[in-house]
Amino acid sequence: MSRSLNGQVVVVTGAARGVGATLARTLAARGARLALVGLEPDELKAVAAEIGSGTGHWTADVTDREAMARVAEEVVERYGRVDAVVANAGVATGGPFLAMDPADFDRVVQVNLLGGVVTARAFLPALIASRGYLLQIASLAAITPAPLMTAYCASKAGVEAFAHCLRAEVGFKGVKVGVGYLSWTDTDMVRGADEDDVMREARRRLPWPANRTYPLEPAVERIADGIARRSPHVYAQWWLRGMQSVRGYLPGLIGGAIGQREMRRLEPRIAAAGGIRHGLVGPGGAADERARSQRAL
Repeated sequence: MSRSLNGQVVVVTGAARGVGATLARTLAARGARLALVGLEPDELKAVAAEIGSGTGHWTADVTDREAMARVAEEVVERYGRVDAVVANAGVATGGPFLAMDPADFDRVVQVNLLGGVVTARAFLPALIASRGYLLQIASLAAITPAPLMTAYCASKAGVEAFAHCLRAEVGFKGVKVGVGYLSWTDTDMVRGADEDDVMREARRRLPWPANRTYPLEPAVERIADGIARRSPHVYAQWWLRGMQSVRGYLPGLIGGAIGQREMRRLEPRIAAAGGIRHGLVGPGGAADERARSQRAL
């Protein structure tokens, strides 16, 4: 049964596509009023128009403190309150650490980790006023390390730690803080990563059930349930909860014999292919790169 969010004002970052856009639609169907934030104005406008009911949209880079503070002020001015914020905006890149463009590595950390920090800083005063809820979207990558994903895993592990620390700081003020975990979910980001043959093969060799791509809508329904319950942990796929009990063993296994064996096998493939494709993956990554280029002009 869908849990109602009738009349609650929910902010979703990274709302132009993928998890963010689908979550916005799902929350609206449960009665929430949506404020959408992202880098792609045309896509944001289309999502807002589809939802209707006065849905607002703001084009902003979540790493820009001044821009996000302005968005938070305008959202409160428009809606009168903020009940929940979903820090969902994220980008990804992959490949061997030493071959990775340092700017790409830095940008993944900036958007995924610091973007969540900036979002929290901008909206926490409103959430304190409403005794609301902040959900930081993390990943399976926060629970387990993965070769060829150093930037993404580092950023999502940081996101998880930040949210857990923040929960203690603001909980006594009535604000609940949650962490959302997703495995490989059918989004533009995951499809973009799969365009590289080596990355796609490496993912398919992961043990079940981590080697599957999961449908988007059921994952988002679980996230929406977590928002309605103000849950401290939200699992978009059923089996991710069980990963928490074994996470202490994973660095040793993956950083040890298993991970090293896979990298020994993949390294000749990577060399023969001339390396793994550089840049942020998927249309969302391309939009981020375009926005950065425009700001640099």
